[in-house]
Amino acid sequence: MSDKEKDQFEENDNAIEEEDDLSTTAKADEEINIDDIEGLDDFEIFADIEKNKDEDEEETSELTEEGYEDEPNLISEDVLDADDDQAVFDGFEADEADKEFEGVEEIREEQIETQFESLTEMLDAKKYAEFARTLGELNPVDAADFFLELSPKRIPGVFKLLKKDISAEVFAELDSDVQQKIISAMTDREISFIIEELAVDDAVDMLDELPANVVARIMRNASVETRTEINRFLAYPDFSAGSIMTAEYVDLRAYMTCSQAIAHIRRTGIDKETVYTAYVTDASRILQGTVSFKDLIFSDGDKLVGDIMETEIIYATTHDDKEYVADTISKYGLLALPIVDKENRLVGIVTVDDAIVVINEEATEDIEIMAAITPTDKPYMKTGVFETWKKRFPWLLILMLAAIFSSAVITHYENAIGTYAVLTVFFPMLMNTGGNAGSQSSVAIIRAMSLGEINMKNFLRVIWKEFRVSVLCGLCLAIVCFVKTMLIDFKLQATTILDNGAVQDNLLVAAIVSATAFFAVVVAKVVGSLLPMLAKKIKLDPAVMASPFITTIVDTVTLVIYFSIASKVLGL
Repeated sequence: MSDKEKDQFEENDNAIEEEDDLSTTAKADEEINIDDIEGLDDFEIFADIEKNKDEDEEETSELTEEGYEDEPNLISEDVLDADDDQAVFDGFEADEADKEFEGVEEIREEQIETQFESLTEMLDAKKYAEFARTLGELNPVDAADFFLELSPKRIPGVFKLLKKDISAEVFAELDSDVQQKIISAMTDREISFIIEELAVDDAVDMLDELPANVVARIMRNASVETRTEINRFLAYPDFSAGSIMTAEYVDLRAYMTCSQAIAHIRRTGIDKETVYTAYVTDASRILQGTVSFKDLIFSDGDKLVGDIMETEIIYATTHDDKEYVADTISKYGLLALPIVDKENRLVGIVTVDDAIVVINEEATEDIEIMAAITPTDKPYMKTGVFETWKKRFPWLLILMLAAIFSSAVITHYENAIGTYAVLTVFFPMLMNTGGNAGSQSSVAIIRAMSLGEINMKNFLRVIWKEFRVSVLCGLCLAIVCFVKTMLIDFKLQATTILDNGAVQDNLLVAAIVSATAFFAVVVAKVVGSLLPMLAKKIKLDPAVMASPFITTIVDTVTLVIYFSIASKVLGL
């Protein structure tokens, strides 16, 4: 055995001894006696745990630097993976053969559930140090989801078990009601730490959701700089780009060399929202261009930033609609969009994750409006019964009153119905067919408008296209309707003797029903495509003209067409 190999094995022996020391420290941490985590309300109770955790981290860091550096082959990767799985899942054993046909989503959900069960067991067993380490290893989003599994009394104490360097990340992902519970149990010093660690846009989002008294307490404990920055963001309208932007971006100067720019990013980028794109400004913060980190590292170090920056800038202003900003990011595939004020000074950026949130919110709002529900920003399970009633009842009332027109049409043709009672049999089919045809067109047009595929310039082309589609659909449905009426409703009988001795011409009735189906489909599709575009023209949300509203209108139109044709043909 060579001297180098001997040295390597000696270093491994030392590493194993240090691991044993770490294990002993962890056990000591787990044996710390805390009466009940539900009663935890300040950091001092966990002073010893935090101290031991910091020592663990220092020892582990030294172990990594001294024991395993440049020695990847001395320890089996399988053993390391097994140890990691044991720490994260606490004994979780997964048979990959049984899961080979399962989707990734199902496997991920099962793993998360197992992790949560393991964390709960640690908490119940008062293994607080191990619990804190395991929870800290989770993605902040998953860690935030774990708090939803806890009882309200436990939440503040459990949050204080988190290490300070990750507590702000987890806090930003928590629901507003969970955040409120935690803040209520915090001291002023702890609140000050959290608000200073949060990104400004995350802090603004949090304050928007919290009660005024809680907001006042948070702002009192924020530094002057942070308070000023938050107030500046809160001043922007809710719909604007300014309300969702962040001021944590990387700015450069055109006279910097690439080497200087990279050094600047390395020095300041740790606290920025993104470092993949930097923004070139002058001394007055006027936006001059953008440069990607990729271009910086692959360019000569002595080359100036001004020589490689992109001067054709895609940007938005602080008062542009946030939906427009999200659509712009989606359209151009940007990671972030610079936001400027009226003087073209760079004041912030909107990142792609915030754009995704806006897109999801707008899609949810459109779906709710299309279903005749007043939009709400609260999750379904957190919306009370009375509040849900207030969101739904007005629309139901409006649609019910709108149905009065259908009733008026039927009343007007009451005598005709008395003479040919068989006409009433086809009311549901004709009204549903017209309503469905109108809904198809309205949904397609609303979606195309939301994606920017069509606008008012395409008005005539859209109507002409939908008209041709409606004719084809109407003809096909009319033929099927005629066959169905004769085959199923009239049993292939050309005439029917009524109770009063009158002869009913079944072929004529079938023809009337089929003709009504044709014209109803044509009118419904044209109306369904027309109304959303007109709504957009008069500054209304096109989603208002969706299924319930279109169906109510088309029902009335269909009845008018039906009785008009029947009156002419049957002489009623």
